[in-house]
Order: sequence, then structure tokens, then C-alpha cells
Amino acid sequence: MADARPFCAGLVSCICPSILKGWYNIIVKTGDRPRLLVDSVVLGIIGGLSAQLFIWTLRFCQKIFLFSLAGYHPPGLQQEGGVLREVIGPHGLWLIPLSTTVGGLLSGALVYGLAPEAEGHGTDTVVKALHWTGGTIRARVAPVKMLASAITIGSGGSAGREGPTALITAGFGSAYAKLLHRPEYERRLVVLMGMAAGLSAIFRSPIGTAIFAVEVLYGGMDFEAGALIYCMLAAIVAYAVNGWFVGWQSLFQVPSHLYAAGLTDYGWYIALGGASGILASILPEVFYRFRDAFAALRIPAWTKPGLGGLLVGIIALRLPQVLGGGYGWIQEAIDGRLALGLLLVLVVAKTLALSFTVSSGGSGGIFAPSLFVGSMLGGVFAAIAHVPPAGFVIVGMAAVFAGAARVPIATLLMVVEMTGGYQLLVPAGLAVMLSFVIQINLSSLFKYSSLYEAQVGGRSDSPAHIAEHVQIALRLLEQGKITLPQPITHLHLATLLQSGVALDLPDGSQLMIGALRPESPWVGKQLQSRTLTGSIVDSKVAAILRGKTVLRARPETVLQPGDRLLMIASQQAQAELLEHLEKNPVRTR
Repeated sequence: MADARPFCAGLVSCICPSILKGWYNIIVKTGDRPRLLVDSVVLGIIGGLSAQLFIWTLRFCQKIFLFSLAGYHPPGLQQEGGVLREVIGPHGLWLIPLSTTVGGLLSGALVYGLAPEAEGHGTDTVVKALHWTGGTIRARVAPVKMLASAITIGSGGSAGREGPTALITAGFGSAYAKLLHRPEYERRLVVLMGMAAGLSAIFRSPIGTAIFAVEVLYGGMDFEAGALIYCMLAAIVAYAVNGWFVGWQSLFQVPSHLYAAGLTDYGWYIALGGASGILASILPEVFYRFRDAFAALRIPAWTKPGLGGLLVGIIALRLPQVLGGGYGWIQEAIDGRLALGLLLVLVVAKTLALSFTVSSGGSGGIFAPSLFVGSMLGGVFAAIAHVPPAGFVIVGMAAVFAGAARVPIATLLMVVEMTGGYQLLVPAGLAVMLSFVIQINLSSLFKYSSLYEAQVGGRSDSPAHIAEHVQIALRLLEQGKITLPQPITHLHLATLLQSGVALDLPDGSQLMIGALRPESPWVGKQLQSRTLTGSIVDSKVAAILRGKTVLRARPETVLQPGDRLLMIASQQAQAELLEHLEKNPVRTR
């Protein structure tokens, strides 16, 4: 009966769209806030069921590849029905490279044949969609990501399930918003709700994952605060739905009475936080350097995950602990069953295995492997300090990922919820903040500063919010709160900054506003057209003002007569631009 529940969940999650739309229209007729609350509940249900469907698919693939083909059973968490014991088949570990290679090839063929944006770790794709495409994710991405990730992880690939779940549930959220013809702002909110719901179900961490969804978008200490209440509700509903299938216990088991930290122990926690910050600075650099190396290989793209799988399999011949997400081995570290030498080696080996799997184009997440690396580092410090390991393993998990992903608040709460180690909030908070500060400063020396490449510094740096800044500027201009010379041919950077628009302009460039002439050859052309972009090299359209609507400058946007273009242009390009633009398109009172 228990095995049938995920299948039923999958059927429920595929409920007829017309019935869903009719129910939605009957319940909610007017008002944005009430319908967004309903969206939160709906997405919470979808997220919880989708997570269960993905887990069922993952276990099915694991039985085919890792268990049956390779004959290897890694230790599993008891809370997920696993056994905390490693089982090696009659052929030893020799068939593991075959499993990981075949899994990588199948995943690569599936992804690059159907939905290339499903490659990699998933969460970054969601972040990119929220910043650049208004939360639009192709409908085919969710099922492709689900199957490809299940194959990658199930065959032994060193990846986690949080990234796939985030993209799967965010993809369902995007399809839901499209079905109900939601505006762009609400679509972004719905996608965030879907991501929070899926992560909450997969990690059993409703509070931490809700904050993660609004924090992961930005590399600085900024949040998408307006989405938090909806993400929180979606995450709680998903947690409840998931609990109906698997219960409400924390993922990891910790001693009922964790070792109380004394003054000396806080010194070790500070040292762990410092080491975690250094490791968190190195981890993104290694991960993306391998990504660049795989991209430079002159072989078909779909074969690269197979090559990455082969390299992981070779490592696993000596260190099978690197396979999969490694939650069972994290529990072993919490219980103090891993030796100091092995802990040290696994910090490096897991970093390489993660890079081989996901940087090659394999489909899987980076959260679980990053927790693995942090837990082993924490175990090293516990062994050196001769103290019970549970507290240090948990704090190490939080500190490394919080720095590497630049999500300190969310990670602190997620790890505490996943382990139930609430007594560790103070030492964990100390180590997390120290790791974050060190990572922010040290990573500036490297090319890659965060595990999530699509992050931007803050809200003012997000393309999704440029339209808001332009609207603020225009409202201030129309209200006469800013005095500008007449006629207006261009706007100086200082004036626009005072108006609330924060744009980083190269030296010598200026912001111009002009209305597109009806006779201009740009009329009817897309912004990406060479007729437009090829004629003026040193110019860029920042926003399009069409009537009272502010449009983001997308490559596929078709220009219309009278469109007012907010352009970044060099001194040399302005004369040519004025051949296409009317002067003085902005009026002040």
C-alpha cells in the first residue's frame, strides 16, 4: 500500500487543468492578495506531491542502476525507509563505473535532446528565470528534469535532489501561472512558491526553505521580501502533504542531549567557521572551473555527463562514499563512525565527484553534496578537539553551504530543521556568519564567487526590477519633484540616480530617452535584430516605455512607432541614435 502512494500522488498532481481553472475562478473572483494565498495552498499541494513523485522515480532508477547493475547499496536514512549499512555485492565495486557512465550518458541524451536548460543543478536555472525571463520556464523542463535527475543520482552520480526538486516544482508553478494567464509579477511569485514547496517537502524544513526561496536570488544580504508570506504558506502546506506519506520526523537523527558547548568549544566553533569560509570560497571556483573545462571539450555535449560519470565511478572504486547525495554517510559522521583520515579525504573527494557529475552537464543538485563536504569538515574538527561529533558535523554542514551559496539565514534554519539540533543555534549562527563574511571577502579574489552563478547583488541589480525603477523615475518626473532643463535630450546619471534608477554606466556613457520615429527602419524589428544591434555598437536599450506601460528590454521584443527607448549610449553613438528617435519624449510639470 505504501508503494502505491507515490503513484497516486502523481495522478493527483496531474489533475485536469480545466477543472483546476474552474475551481480557481469560482473560489477567487477579485483581489490579488486572496488569490495569491490560494495559489500558495495549491502550489503547496502540487509541490508536496511532485516531491513524492520525484523520490519514487529516483528510488526506481536507483534499484535499476546502482542496486541491480552495480550490486551496491549505500547506507540510507532510517527516516526514509533505508538501512544505515553499506552492502557490497559479489562483484565488489567494479561495476560502479559502468553504472555511473551509463546513467550519465542516458541523462545527457535526455536533457540535450529535449530541454538543454534542464542540465546542471536546477536551482540556478530557477534563479535565472526569475531575474531574466519573468519566471517563464518551458513546460517540458519539469518532466525532463525529473527523469534525468533520477537517472543521474540513481546511477550513482554525486549530486543531490534539492536542485532538481526546485526546478521541477518551479516549472509546475510556471505552467500553473500560464494556465491562469497571470501577469509577470504574480508569475514570479508563483514560481517562488513552487520552489519553496518542493524544497520543503524534500528536506522537511518548511521555515528554512521558505526563506531560502527569497534569499537565494541575491548574493548580498537582500531578500525578495514581498514573496515571503506566500512562500511560507506554500512550504507549510507542502510539509504537511509530504508528512502524510513519510511522517514528520527530521531527516537526520541526533543525540537527544547534544554535547553542551563550553568556552573552549566556542573557540573550536569559531575555527570551524573560519575554515568553512575558506572552503566555501574554493568550492564554487573548483565547481565552475571544471564546468569551463568540460565545455571546452570537443565532444558531443550529451556525452560529457557520461565522461563525468566515468570519473566519479573511478573515484568510487576506492571511495564509494562519494556516490549519490550521501545522506547516509552524513548520518554516519554524526554518529562518529568515520575515522579522521577518511573524513579529510572525503572533503576533497566529494568536491571533485560533485564537479565531475554536475559540471559536466549531469542533472542533479549541489545542496546535498555541499552539506556532505561541510559535515566531513565538521567531523575533522570534532576528531581534533576530541569532542562528540554531532554538534560539529551539523555546524559544519550549515557553515560551508551558507558561505558557498551565500544564503546564511536560510541555511542556518534549514540545517537545524533537518537535524532537530535547535540547541546548536548559537554556535551554528556564529560559524555561519563568520563563514559568510570570510567567503564574501575571499571569493572576490576568484572568478567565481557563488555556487549560484545567476545570483545578482541585490534587488536594484535584478533585471526583473528595472521596470519598477523606471516607473519610480517617471512618477517623480511627472509630479515635478525633479527639475530638469528643457528641452530634454538626455538624462545625466546623477539625475537618474536621484530618481531611484540604479544603473552602472561605463565611463563616458549616458542615458538617453527618445521616442521611436514612425519612419525608422527599427519599427517592426526585434531588439535582437542585426538591423538594430548591428548599426550602433556602443548602445543598449535599458527599457521601453509604451504608453503608460514600462517593458523590460527583451531580445524578442518588437519595437513599435512611438515607443520611448531608455538607452545607454556612448557620445559617438548619440548622433546616429537621434536619427531614429524623437527629441524631448519626457514631459515635466
